[in-house]
Amino acid sequence: MNSALPSADLGVIGGSGFYSFLDDVKEVRVDTPFGPPSDPIAVGELHGRRVAFVPRHGRDHRFPPHRIPYRANLWALRSLGVRQVLAPSAVGSLVAEHGPGTLTVPDQLVDRTSGRPQTFYEEGAAIHVPFSDPYCPVGRRTALTAAQAQDWEPVDGGTLVVIEGPRFSTRAESRWFADQGWTLVGMTGHPEAVLARELALCYTPLCLVTDLDAGIEEGEGVTMQEVLAVFAGNVDRLRGVVAEVIRTLPADRSCPCPTVLDGLEPPLTLP
Repeated sequence: MNSALPSADLGVIGGSGFYSFLDDVKEVRVDTPFGPPSDPIAVGELHGRRVAFVPRHGRDHRFPPHRIPYRANLWALRSLGVRQVLAPSAVGSLVAEHGPGTLTVPDQLVDRTSGRPQTFYEEGAAIHVPFSDPYCPVGRRTALTAAQAQDWEPVDGGTLVVIEGPRFSTRAESRWFADQGWTLVGMTGHPEAVLARELALCYTPLCLVTDLDAGIEEGEGVTMQEVLAVFAGNVDRLRGVVAEVIRTLPADRSCPCPTVLDGLEPPLTLP
């Protein structure tokens, strides 16, 4: 970690509704080998913990899902000392009974993106990080308990399929995803999760369902207006869950995430 920068041990990558949820905030510009992150990082305090916040799409929402500087965002967080990452996001549901307003903590991921840089390791043939279980088990358990503490019964588990975007799915694509047994569809959960894994970070998704995907029911299909309205109506609850996770997530990492690079020789010196 760069000693000239403020430190944090927990990071949040999110969007609207999270720009002002920390106390005693200092904005930090972090240089990375992969360019600048989406915006300066806000480092502050919540429940006695030092937290760094990255606006995933930039504060002015200038980055569409396929153009987000994912590598810079994760590298910058680790440079500040972050070792645990919470990732709230808006998603569509592929399951009719899990409609808008549902909170899901998935346990699996399917990548249907294309063209996004999704590794830090462009050299070296022996860097294959385990990714069978893409999310931190301790983070997931803590998120589920935190949601219940906020009177929000979450869905435990499920598969998030990440599409390239920025368009929404066709009805045929949506029905195909559902036929595979996948339960959620989003645009930003990959490569965030695998990049976190390559940096030996704990990564925990919190997925707010804003719509039923196009092939799940009849009607006009998904619209951006619908997504934004549902997200705005639930963002205070989501922010409350994230705050509760920050309060209760053990700082002592007893999960497999810290040792994922043991025995490997990454060609980069990690911050």
